[in-house]
Amino acid sequence: MARPVLHDVKYQPDLTPLLDVVFQLMTFFIMVSNFNQEVYDQRVRLPVAGSARPIVDATEDKLVLNIDPEGRLLFNNQALGTEQAIKEIRYQADLARLNADAAGVPISAGEPLPTTIILRADRETPFTEVFALVRACQDVGFTRFDLRALSGPAL
Repeated sequence: MARPVLHDVKYQPDLTPLLDVVFQLMTFFIMVSNFNQEVYDQRVRLPVAGSARPIVDATEDKLVLNIDPEGRLLFNNQALGTEQAIKEIRYQADLARLNADAAGVPISAGEPLPTTIILRADRETPFTEVFALVRACQDVGFTRFDLRALSGPAL
């Protein structure tokens, strides 16, 4: 029995479905990515608290403030002194107001900001330094605070 002669057929695959899948995957990963500016500085050694709870609400606006043992604010990999820290906190408050305005919910100067301040203070940081940063945050309109600690037996 003779085999039929196959002619050379040039086939060009349709890449449209493949590109559709790639773009859908890209869209999916972009949507589930966390674009928050949560920066957890590894130089900060959190205190241990027996009553520490896991983070519950991950959907609200947050601003993470890392505080080193000397009480300096660690922001964008830089240790800021008191004056610079207060300027940065004011700048972040202005950004929160601009973001609210862009979202159609304007916030006036006297109203509290919806952003939660997450304080990550080193276990050796004097509380007076932490309180000074909390006071600076309150002065510009931040009213919601979370203090981070490690879960475990209290020392």
